[in-house]
Amino acid sequence: MLAIVVLSSALVSGGWLVQRGLVGGGGTRSADRARLFDEVYRHVSREYVDTLSDSILYTRAAEGLVQELGDPHSSYLSPAVLARLSERTSGKYVGVGVQIDVRDGWITVVTPLPGGPAIEAGIQAGDRITEMDGKPIHAQALDEAQKALRGAPGSVMRLTIERPGVSAPLKFALTRREIRTQSVQHGALLRDGVGYVALTIFSEASAPELQRTIDSLRAAGMKSLIFDLRGDPGGLLGQGVAIADLFLDPGQRIVSLRGRTPDASHAYTDRAGQPWPQMPVALLVDSNSASAAEIVAGALQDHDRALLVGTTTYGKGSAQNVFPLPNGGAVKLTTARWYTPSGRSINRPRPSDDGGGMPKSDSAARPRFTTDGGRTVLGGGGITPDILLPADSAPRGELAFQRALGKQIPQFRSALTEYALSLKNAHAVTSPNFAVTPAMRAELRRRMLVRGIAVDSGTMDAARSLIDRQLGYEIARDVFGTPAEYARRLRDDPAVTRTVSILAGAATQADLLKRATASSGPRS
Repeated sequence: MLAIVVLSSALVSGGWLVQRGLVGGGGTRSADRARLFDEVYRHVSREYVDTLSDSILYTRAAEGLVQELGDPHSSYLSPAVLARLSERTSGKYVGVGVQIDVRDGWITVVTPLPGGPAIEAGIQAGDRITEMDGKPIHAQALDEAQKALRGAPGSVMRLTIERPGVSAPLKFALTRREIRTQSVQHGALLRDGVGYVALTIFSEASAPELQRTIDSLRAAGMKSLIFDLRGDPGGLLGQGVAIADLFLDPGQRIVSLRGRTPDASHAYTDRAGQPWPQMPVALLVDSNSASAAEIVAGALQDHDRALLVGTTTYGKGSAQNVFPLPNGGAVKLTTARWYTPSGRSINRPRPSDDGGGMPKSDSAARPRFTTDGGRTVLGGGGITPDILLPADSAPRGELAFQRALGKQIPQFRSALTEYALSLKNAHAVTSPNFAVTPAMRAELRRRMLVRGIAVDSGTMDAARSLIDRQLGYEIARDVFGTPAEYARRLRDDPAVTRTVSILAGAATQADLLKRATASSGPRS
């Protein structure tokens, strides 16, 4: 199976250009190799103990071919997997616009999405869906429910909902339409003029979404920015380039791709002036910041445009293209490796991946490079922040509580939701800044016991901080909405708190880098 046409945009961080057609080969030796495959295929098809269809055999042959490359980032994508990947990177799907989960065996609305049919119809967080198109759905699997909520544009989904505090079932008829999920889901103005923006993935509209959010925060009084790329797995190369372009000056290099073919090699350079050239920027990263997120982090670090704070990034220094196949699937292949403006490869070699990056031992010496301002930065093995924070690790008491819950974590989530909704119906919480009280913890434990979750009081006490946080988030979301929940999460986030204190009072990026360098000590 040959890839004939490249997708309109790469679906995973990678280049835009692909090689067309079949390259090289021919002659007797090539024919012998083809005959080898034909012979193996004929024997398996005719004589293997189990009967397998031609479709299955060819699909498995394609999967095996790509798998044997030993590249963790290259894979055969079935039509279903390709559809999910396209949805994530386009940020679009057709449905009713709700985030759902299972609570007490029922499909429950976690949050209705802004601008979707569900929120416009009045569906609320905590609503329990009991019927879809007249069919009871108790104990239905989550993925089946998610699939049922989606469909053709203009089609109608009829839902029956039970709402705590409302005696009669509620009926809704929702017309499915295209839902665009926001990759910039959280923007907030914190103290001391510090703004906060988180990017969850690099999808089709990420750059304009980010610019609108930052412009809005600037209008509200933001003087410096925390740009959070923690947990961002990457996405579209073009959006990574466009977002880096927002923070750099014309002519500055963003990233260089080097591949096997001339078409796979390309250098991307900033084209437009900065909208906010005087704004100090701190960039949060962690071990799950990958691919396009690392491209942005590397470019801003090399040009001294952002102070990087957090833990060393994932180390995915390669680029992929997605080639469509006749069966509706695709093959995703690594076509290039990429390098930061200073020339760093940050690729972290993994099993069967020679990568050209750092040696397999983390203790081995990593190559040194220099930023525009003369600061030393490291190549290989991901991007090391300017200020290294301790990796997240749960306290022993919290780990013991999680082990005690074991397979009953879904029941624990159900108890949290039930209690939060009871407080909402009783109007018992009047401020999003409420404090979790001992009485709240006791009531949660009572509801846990009703569900058969028996965790001893000593274990509960040792995990009080974790329980208080989870109670606080659940109650804030169900009573006051998602923004209130996220505000609490930011207040509890040690990396955000530390970065706010570093940014406070920094007038320029140079000032920020100077102050941070003086306080951070040596990096490794």
